[in-house]
Amino acid sequence: MRVYLPCTLSALARTAAAGELGPAPLTGFAVTPALVEWYVSGDTEELEYVALTEAARASLRMIAADLADGVTAPARRVVIAADVPDADVQVSPDVAERGRVRLGAPVPMRLIQAAHVDEESAVPDVEAAALALKAADAGDDDAQFTVDGAEAHELLWYATQEIPDVLG
Repeated sequence: MRVYLPCTLSALARTAAAGELGPAPLTGFAVTPALVEWYVSGDTEELEYVALTEAARASLRMIAADLADGVTAPARRVVIAADVPDADVQVSPDVAERGRVRLGAPVPMRLIQAAHVDEESAVPDVEAAALALKAADAGDDDAQFTVDGAEAHELLWYATQEIPDVLG
C-alpha cells in the first residue's frame, strides 16, 4: 500500500542516517476505503494527492511543534511516500479521519519511493503558517488565511537518491 508519511527536514536527515523511518508506530495517510467513499468521483491519482495533502498538513503541525520546542531547522514541509506491506498498515476506524493510517513497523529506506519537500522559497510562508496554526485551529480567519498561504505551495518530488541533495 502506498502511504504518505508526514516528516520534517530534521526527521528526514535522521531517516537517511538510520536507513529507516521510525520508530513505530507511525501515523500516515493513504487511499483508504473511507477516503474513496468520501471522494466518490476521484480516480486513484486524485485520491493519492488528497492523502499527500493531508500528510503535508500533518508535516506543518510537526514543524509548529518543532518551532515551539526551539528547533531551528528550515520550515519546509516534508512527506515521505513509501510502499509498505498491507499487513503493516492499520486503517483508522474513525470515519472523520478518512485517510489516516497507522504503521506497526518502521519503514526501511528500500520501501521509500520518494520525498516530497517544499522548495526553499516557501520557507517564510510555511514558518508563518506554523506560527499561525494554533490561532487558525481556534477559528481566527486571518490565521487560517496564513495557513492557506503555505498550503498554496506545491511540494517538489525527489527520488530517494536525491534525498542527500535535499538535506545538503
